[in-house]
Amino acid sequence: MIGMKNLRRVSAVAVTAGAVTATGALAAPAQAAARIATPTIVAKGGFVMNNGNGKALFGKAADTRRSTGSTTKIMTARVVLAQKNLNLNAKVRIDKAYSDYIVSKNASSARLIVGDKVTVGQLLYGLMLPSGCDAAYALADKFGSGSTRAARVKSFIGKMNATAKSLGLKNTHFDSFDGIGGGANYSTPRDLTKLASNAMKYSTFRTVVKTKATKQKVTMANGGYRYMSWTNTNNLLGGYSGTIGVKTGSGPEAKYCLVFAATRGGKTVIGTVLTSSSVANRTADAKKLMDYGFKK
Repeated sequence: MIGMKNLRRVSAVAVTAGAVTATGALAAPAQAAARIATPTIVAKGGFVMNNGNGKALFGKAADTRRSTGSTTKIMTARVVLAQKNLNLNAKVRIDKAYSDYIVSKNASSARLIVGDKVTVGQLLYGLMLPSGCDAAYALADKFGSGSTRAARVKSFIGKMNATAKSLGLKNTHFDSFDGIGGGANYSTPRDLTKLASNAMKYSTFRTVVKTKATKQKVTMANGGYRYMSWTNTNNLLGGYSGTIGVKTGSGPEAKYCLVFAATRGGKTVIGTVLTSSSVANRTADAKKLMDYGFKK
């Protein structure tokens, strides 16, 4: 006959064994869960990382140098925002050279009007939303050093390359302020992602690149004013939940590029696709990489 003390011990063993059995049964499906499939993208190069800790989550030819198109303008904005004592309300007179440049290059434009006075802050919207090469020219002319426009532009591009070096972007070089260069304008998916991550530390940059559309009041040459309306070329805004930026790019050599970022549940993923085959495919590529990044 089993004493009460021994009976309690036997019962405890039985209950524990039952719990282990139950736990094992419940754990099996979780252990059998399929691993997250690595995405396939059309773009020739791609990269995505966790913006919080910098951990790489996906890479495809992540360190191969490629033409960057207008994603170059991320660096244009970054150089401007790093200026000491930057006054976003300082006004810049729109010169005929800026509009002549747009016409000669058949470039994307913020439709800036000669003689208007546009603030630095407004030029950043014109740079990043409609991808205005005229806005890029105006900013380079404003923030470069030198007695001639050519010297100032050269100085500004020098600042772009110096910044790339300071950020450790070893596979990045610029020969233009807007991506329309002479063949020496290149970066990689990893470098552009790192650049964008750094630029996102500036609150003004974050505000601009997450803006879908804006209407800005600018001063005309006669002292009156007009409104400029700009729409963001980044269709992930409003098209992918949590999107917070960053910048589209395209060109004959660059094809279709996109630097992207999104935040969900307190986690931010940021990345780049270079040399995709169409606007639709670069968007689809970016969505795949963000979906994957959030699951990792």
